Amino acid sequence: MTPYLRGSNDFQKVYRTGKRYDSTSMTAFVLPNNLSHNRLGVTASRKALGNAVQRNRAKRLLREMFRQRTPSLLTLLRKYDWVINAKRRLPALKVSAAIAEFEILVSRVAREESTK
Repeated sequence: MTPYLRGSNDFQKVYRTGKRYDSTSMTAFVLPNNLSHNRLGVTASRKALGNAVQRNRAKRLLREMFRQRTPSLLTLLRKYDWVINAKRRLPALKVSAAIAEFEILVSRVAREESTK
């Protein structure tokens, strides 16, 4: 029972059947799962971010952002698989700015949950 998406098949399933949410520094693909917890997958491509230093910073930011926002994720009615793709401007942000953007994405997911 891992809190992370590991295999390529897990990522592809979320990409194919999940719902996409965009913000200025990240894109989230969200798919409901039947588990007792949320899972996270992170991508930071060379095309979008450049060198390894920038990609690693982006991945660290995304993981920390997800970890700190666990309480707000618990307010959602369901548990989800999240794949978050970093965009070019993410590594320049502070953790607090990334968290604020993620909160907006979580609220959009919650809003869609309430309309179903």
